[in-house]
Amino acid sequence: MNLALWLARVAQVSPENPALFLGDRQVADYAAFNKRAGQVAAWLSGQGIAPGDRVAIFMKNVPDFLVALFGIWSAGAVAVPINSKLHGREAAWIIENAGADRCFVTPDLAEALKDAGVSVPLLDVTSTIYAETENLAPLDVPVSRASDDLAWLFYTSGTTGRPKGVMITHGMLMTMTMCYLADVDTVKPDHATLYAAPMSHAAGIYSLMFVLMGARHICPVSGAFEPAEIFELARRFDNVQMFAAPTMVKRLTSFAKSNGATAEGLRSIVYAGGPMYEADIIEAVDYFGPIFLQVYGQGESPMCITALSRADIEDRSHPRWRERLNSVGRAQSLVEVRIGDADGAAMPPDEVGEIMVRGDAVMPGYWQNPDSNKPMIKES
Repeated sequence: MNLALWLARVAQVSPENPALFLGDRQVADYAAFNKRAGQVAAWLSGQGIAPGDRVAIFMKNVPDFLVALFGIWSAGAVAVPINSKLHGREAAWIIENAGADRCFVTPDLAEALKDAGVSVPLLDVTSTIYAETENLAPLDVPVSRASDDLAWLFYTSGTTGRPKGVMITHGMLMTMTMCYLADVDTVKPDHATLYAAPMSHAAGIYSLMFVLMGARHICPVSGAFEPAEIFELARRFDNVQMFAAPTMVKRLTSFAKSNGATAEGLRSIVYAGGPMYEADIIEAVDYFGPIFLQVYGQGESPMCITALSRADIEDRSHPRWRERLNSVGRAQSLVEVRIGDADGAAMPPDEVGEIMVRGDAVMPGYWQNPDSNKPMIKES
């Protein structure tokens, strides 16, 4: 099943639900969001983009990021979102490695790609050509996709060499979404998600459950992580969820304590992406209250390995609460997790070994990189 069907269904059932915001300004309801994604899909198809072709996104956090993402999926193509903080040469390498045929850009990042000599056509979402896609008849229905068809090529940070393209399928992202709703947090139509972290990574992946439930999507006008702006938007919208790296949580706490800001309007902050220091999360919970949740995942099993609930993070009554707070929680519902030795045999509690994950959220492999697949993928 094509993930874009979730958007089409919400647009059919709840077309007037507020969808996309730039700051506090609504730019689309779900009917308009779905129509724009369908028009982008029609444009891509008219450009010769076929199902399975790769289309890159090198954009700051703006509402058109989601229009491009769901337009790519509607056309049956594979999205290749690229971290907007990368140098143009790094982004150009990813575009080339993915074999992308087109790239959606914001104007500041378009220049970086041109300077890097990227050869694929760029579509600036502020350009006349992009605006003219609004004159196209939208694709009637998203192109049919199977659960094991690729949806997203996620490029790793490349800390041990060149970045690797993690092949993420439609089925993997559906499994991740169901795990979020079962193990992490609830989402309702009057909830909102705020994109303060790069939409090319976890924040953007987490758009899916908010589309599925017909909730609101807020891009800060700054396009970046600005604590004052975040607290102001949370107050205005209420029921706001956001993804944050641990360093962002620390900065939010420091800013709030220095400026008298509160958690008003902030329903949930999901943190992941690196180790959270015990002192930092204790300070954050003591100041803001029980709004924090933790997930552990990798691009290879996106956001979908373990979760630590807000109740477990807040609780101080358990005799081993500090150990639990320093953990990454419990296995999510649709994956199996165990610690294994070098041969994959299960190890006893409190022993150090390899984290092993099995389930529908696990990648089929790395893009055109069989040598990297061998040590990572174990047949079971």
